[in-house]
Amino acid sequence: METRKYLAAYGYMALWIFLSAFVIMLNKYILDPKLGGFPFPLTLTAAHMLFCAVVSWLLVKVKLIDAPAMPSEVYFRCVLPIGALFAVVLWTGNAAYLYLSVSFVQMMKAMMPLLVYTVGTAFGTEKWCVRTGINLAVVVAGVAIASYGEVVFVLVGAAFQAVSMLSEATRLTLVQLLLQGRGIKLNPITTLYHVAPVCLMFLVLPFAWLEAERLMSQEWKVGPGLLLLSAAAAFALNCSIFLLIGKTSALTLNIAGVAKDVMLIYLSMTLYGSVVTELQVSLTQPEAVLITTSS
Repeated sequence: METRKYLAAYGYMALWIFLSAFVIMLNKYILDPKLGGFPFPLTLTAAHMLFCAVVSWLLVKVKLIDAPAMPSEVYFRCVLPIGALFAVVLWTGNAAYLYLSVSFVQMMKAMMPLLVYTVGTAFGTEKWCVRTGINLAVVVAGVAIASYGEVVFVLVGAAFQAVSMLSEATRLTLVQLLLQGRGIKLNPITTLYHVAPVCLMFLVLPFAWLEAERLMSQEWKVGPGLLLLSAAAAFALNCSIFLLIGKTSALTLNIAGVAKDVMLIYLSMTLYGSVVTELQVSLTQPEAVLITTSS
């Protein structure tokens, strides 16, 4: 039974790693002015959430999925904050790709396990361990050195990514509390059914303020087919995230993310010609080993 449980967990991780890498590389292509020529991160994010909201609503309405009633107390204390944080995560995370390379963003994401561990400790989903804390602090030092060695460092992009990571750490912890600690049986689809419309609601105002006018007045090279593929991939990715967190934990997801980050660094170098210095390469692999062995 234990072996089957571990194999299932590794299967969830592998699915999430593949989908996450695919969505990141596709979104980078779409958003990059030199590639896809669609520099509208809010629009792309809102399109993803609209797709997720519509598909999950249809699945529930045609009775393929049963959506349990959501108590108002849980909705206001968990679902609304998760939706708001999700909007911030997606917007700022996509905006960072306008300024930074995929490889450098993944290097910054090596800090995610520390952020999730710290937030989880504050919310009671993780227990503080001095050894783990020290190990994760070493990772932060490595990220700082990698940032120093970055050839094309843009402060605005780094700030966007920092806000995205902190919001993501808090969101994942709240998702874990919602899925595991509230006594409500939610699956990935029903979680999206409740969260996606809230996230879309929080994206509408900044979209209207920052991007709507430019979107209507500018020509863009990306066709609707590619945008639809991105939205469908984002839907699958969100399902895999909720599945992985529900079966394991938010910290497990971010530890698995280190392997994904290393893979994306090399994919970015191969596909998009991202420049990675020898100093950054030397820091990338030890961080992965350190985080994995500290869990």
